[in-house]
Formats: sequence, structure tokens, C-alpha cells
Amino acid sequence: MEKYKVGIIGATGMVGQRFVTLMENHPWFSLTALAASSRSAGKTYEEAVAGRWAMKTPIPEQAKGMTVLDAVADVEKMASLVDFVFCAVDMKKDEIRALEETYAKAEVPVVSNNSANRWTDDVPMVMPEMNADHIRIIEDQRRRLGTKRGFIAVKSNCSIQSYAPALHPLMKYGIEKVLVCTYQAISGAGKTFERWPEMIDNVIPYIGGEEEKSEREPLKVWGHIEDGKIVPATEPAITAQCLRVPVSDGHTAAVFVSFRNKPTQEQILADWASFSGRAQELNLPSAPKQLLHYFQEPDRPQARLDRELEGGMAISLGRLRPDTQYDYKFVGLSHNTLRGAAGGGVLLAELLCAEGYITHT
Repeated sequence: MEKYKVGIIGATGMVGQRFVTLMENHPWFSLTALAASSRSAGKTYEEAVAGRWAMKTPIPEQAKGMTVLDAVADVEKMASLVDFVFCAVDMKKDEIRALEETYAKAEVPVVSNNSANRWTDDVPMVMPEMNADHIRIIEDQRRRLGTKRGFIAVKSNCSIQSYAPALHPLMKYGIEKVLVCTYQAISGAGKTFERWPEMIDNVIPYIGGEEEKSEREPLKVWGHIEDGKIVPATEPAITAQCLRVPVSDGHTAAVFVSFRNKPTQEQILADWASFSGRAQELNLPSAPKQLLHYFQEPDRPQARLDRELEGGMAISLGRLRPDTQYDYKFVGLSHNTLRGAAGGGVLLAELLCAEGYITHT
């Protein structure tokens, strides 16, 4: 098949770096353009990330010598080189919204890792196993933007990947309320231990904006399309507390859940084991064969042992048991820069290509 030409905006940051590594040897996508801030523009990619390459694998050879473009000033040039772009920029939210819309109006589909457009009501926020049908809203968004090819689609926050997919197949039992505490890796802040020594032997009980995202974003994912807008679900009620912990990669969630029609533990385990979504139906290249993996061992899942499961794209679950205040409690784990960030963005782009929303120019 002819590969799709891909650009990465914000290519020098941690999530941008992860996107670059995921393009190496991708069966559908070929990296053709990189963009970042004006500070990096004009440098080779290798020069632009010198001293701050944060991935465990080396810079892909294809990317090393590519000249970095200016994400803001070189929109037209980027548009001429790509079929679509991934966006992972570090800017103010209003600036990100404006930039992503500029690319969309230049007829470039934008698959965004940023939060700036997650609450734009005609921008789909998609977890491909859960709400793939929300991409239908793109036709309404294109009418608003006046575009034929261009649009914006976003992935959800990294924190909700560790628990929302586990709740999804249980929604049929009428989930009433959820309490979740997340224990989030430092790579979620774009940091390594070398660059953030204060995190060693430390826990920080605050991540700006994270608790609101963790409580609200699942409701948009579980929402429905009505009159050209995505209307968020009104339940379950979710309350969240989010902590930064001294882990390199992998967000862990302690989850408590109550139901209107309480299932048995055996029903929950069976629902988890059998669950699959549109990503599996389409056999997308980045999709895990099985999304939800349950560990019977009482000390699993663990970030070091389980975060790379199925290429870091599966969700690890464990410790399902009755609770004294809620019906059940369990633990979830997801790889935050793979499933939670760049990998989730790549999976969303694969869905959009497979469903015909991204086409070759």
C-alpha cells in the first residue's frame, strides 16, 4: 500500500520524540516533515534534540538529518509535505487551538495529543476501542471550518487510559459512581529522573488540571452526537485524585466503583477478557490483540513488569475484590507515553485512515 506522509508538530518534546520513534518502520505511515518552535527551526533534528533525547532507543536514522521547520511560520510548507500531522506542542491553550485550526484550514488533518481542543464540541476525543463512532462528527466540524480534508481529532488524557477502558464494558450494569486515585509517572510531565532529581524518593500530591480532566473526559468519551455536537454523558459521577510518583513510565490507578445492577466478580472478569472494539475489528497495526489483561497475582500489575504489554498499548488490571464502601475495587495500569500519549495518537490516526477520514493528497 502507498504509505501516508506524516508530519509531527512539536517534534522535539518528549511526546513528539515518542511519535518520531513510532514512525520508524510503521507499516502505514512515513515520516516526511518535522516542526517545532522557532528556537529549533533550521536545525537538523539531531541538533535540535541534542542533550535532551529522552527515549530509550536511539534517534531513528531517517529523522536525524531532517531539517526542523517552524511550526507557526511554516504551515504552508508543512501542508505541502504531508497527508496529516500529529500535534504535540508545548504552548498556551489558546495558541494551540489557533495553531491546530490553522493547520486544519490549510486542509491538513490534525491528530492532536494536546488538551486544548478536547472540549470543542465538534472535535472528537477518541479512544478507538470505546467511541470510534464519534469520528462521524468530523463532517460537521468540516462544515464549520469550511474545509474539505482538514479537521482536528484529539486523544484523551493519559490518566484516564488506566481505568476508563476497564469501566467501559461494565457500563451495561449501570455504573453510578467512581472514585479513582492515579499514581502518575514523571514522563507524563515530560521529564526524566536526570532532568528532575527532585522526584527521586518523592511523591507530589498535585498535577495541575489533571483531576478535572480525569473526572470530565470519560464523560465526553461516553457521550453521544446530537445536532452536530458531542453531548457528554451525565453519569457515572467520577471523583479523582492525581499524584506524581517516582516512576519513569506507567500510570497506575486505584479504582472504586458502584453499580445500579451489581455484577458478580466472575461476570466482570469475563467481560474484561472478551472485550474488544473497532480497533481490533479493523486489525489496526498499533491495536493490542487483547486490550484488557487481568493478572491473578495479588501484587500485579506493576509498572516495571507490565507497562510494555502488547507494545505498551494494552491495559493491565488486577486486584478486583469487594469493597466496604463501594461495590468493587481494582487496580489498572497503562503506559502513559504509549497508550496514553503518542501510541494512542497513532492508533487514532490509523482508525481515521481505515475509515476514510484521512486520505492521500
